[in-house]
Amino acid sequence: MVDATSQNIGMRIGAQVARRQRLADAVFRAATQSFAVLVLILLGGAIVSLTIGALPALQAFGPGFFLDPTWQPPKEIFGGLAPIYGTLVTSVIAMIIAVPVSFGIAIFLTELCPPMLKRPVGIAIELLAGIPSIIYGIWGFLVLGPVLQQTILPFLKATLGQLPGIGFLFSGVIYGQGIFTAGIVLAIMILPFITAITRDVFETVPPLLKESAYGLGATTWEVMWKVVLPYSRAGVVGGVMLGLGRALGETMAVAFVVGSAIKINASLLAPGTTISATIANLANSNPSQLLDSALLALGLALFVITFIVLSLAKLQLMRLQRKAGS
Repeated sequence: MVDATSQNIGMRIGAQVARRQRLADAVFRAATQSFAVLVLILLGGAIVSLTIGALPALQAFGPGFFLDPTWQPPKEIFGGLAPIYGTLVTSVIAMIIAVPVSFGIAIFLTELCPPMLKRPVGIAIELLAGIPSIIYGIWGFLVLGPVLQQTILPFLKATLGQLPGIGFLFSGVIYGQGIFTAGIVLAIMILPFITAITRDVFETVPPLLKESAYGLGATTWEVMWKVVLPYSRAGVVGGVMLGLGRALGETMAVAFVVGSAIKINASLLAPGTTISATIANLANSNPSQLLDSALLALGLALFVITFIVLSLAKLQLMRLQRKAGS
């Protein structure tokens, strides 16, 4: 009788524990689902608010707003091509500079760096990633811009500016502020991000693979090119695309050094602007509903560009993963 009673009590306690666990699981599931839905709501809300705010400009200028380089606030004529062009060109310059340098630093840290230097260099890279963008901007404006104006930019104009086909990119009056300067500042900003991710990805390569290649007589370059990069290319592509995403949306640093000229210049040495710099510079200017709408339309364009870039990166990662799995 006692055993039966004890068994019943144990069963009731077990049932209560099971109910509490099911309730906890249900609450946890509902909480996590609500967080995921909240992200979708915020994303959808941003898209809807940008679209609604951009409607007056799109109704006034049509889809051609994104292809028109004209920007004349006194006449309330606005076109978004110049900021879009500046955003894309500065990001391309930044990637051309930052990606090879980041790869070189990552290779040095994982394959060639003496143990006593590996940690200090790694910490320095992480510190660079933590510097506020406005510090990069004021440094670029007060230090880098004048140095480039007096040294590197005249050299580029005297050499590359004389070459057929690309000479127009380095022609005209030399300014300390411009598209090229903004690209260099962006490259310095995204370099630690790409370097840190690439280094971490390279360190995931099994040592046995590299040691086998070295045992067959491969050089460090051959090991990196034929063993490490193929093994880690999915992560490398992801890191590069994250750096590109940051370059596309950077605001304060670019606003200091790009020149804030809302026009398209063929020369990279001339002042220009980007979407984020234009929004930052004009958001608090003289109130105008059409100007505000044009800025929101530029924000929508930046959102779409970033979304396309990250989507293409995701598709590329999926393709590489499928290829690696097969």
